[in-house]
Amino acid sequence: MNLNEVKAVVVYGDGAFKVLEHGTYVLCQVTEKKILLSDLKYWSVERQEAYFDAEQSLVREKEINQG
Repeated sequence: MNLNEVKAVVVYGDGAFKVLEHGTYVLCQVTEKKILLSDLKYWSVERQEAYFDAEQSLVREKEINQG
């Protein structure tokens, strides 16, 4: 891990997110891959989760709706 990389604490809103604790990335809820804040495009407001891409968002949605 790069010494400049710090996990951010984020609140996800409708169409935007707010950084509560500064950092450079968040983790994908499904894959645990790092997502740079500058690349963050997919999240759930309801669950307050970030996703690496649209596919991972769909995977998570299916997980939630199964059980």
